[in-house]
Amino acid sequence: MGEIKRTFGLLFGAFFLSLFVGIAWAVVDTSTIGKLVERIAQSIGTLSPSPFHNFLRIFLHNTTVAAMVTLSGLFFGIGPWLMVGFNGLVVGIVVGYFGKRGFPLEKIVLALVPHGVVEIPAFILAGTGGILWYREIKRAENPGHGFKKGMKIALKLYLVSVAMLLLAAFIEAYITPKVAGIG
Repeated sequence: MGEIKRTFGLLFGAFFLSLFVGIAWAVVDTSTIGKLVERIAQSIGTLSPSPFHNFLRIFLHNTTVAAMVTLSGLFFGIGPWLMVGFNGLVVGIVVGYFGKRGFPLEKIVLALVPHGVVEIPAFILAGTGGILWYREIKRAENPGHGFKKGMKIALKLYLVSVAMLLLAAFIEAYITPKVAGIG
């Protein structure tokens, strides 16, 4: 349990460090960041008028990303660090960009925090599972045994993250638009 907490805490720290780097980058280089934010918005696409459709779309997308974060741990334990860091950078860029453009801080916070307090830890937990999976392979005398043992740990953490992502998708589809005044 200590290794899970320690790895989770370090990944959480990496997320926030990259978040602050993203905010700083957006404040300093608004022209480049403006183009990036446009690309991000295009990749997300438009939301459906149906909250249930949005809920399903968000949940399926996020569970797929969480699976990729977990599996990326098999790449020498580095993948989750990169994916969580990239996610923090993107969130920071968006926050910094809209903050720099004069959007009220309360609105930015209300658009991200209600579901983000569940969604971000879910991704970090999935990444923790991937890192621990790799570590089990590395430290096992028999890599096949380490693979199976690590996979069990990773799968348990992934399933917890899926339950968290179910809650986060519900909040993002039904609650966030109302509290942030964007739906």
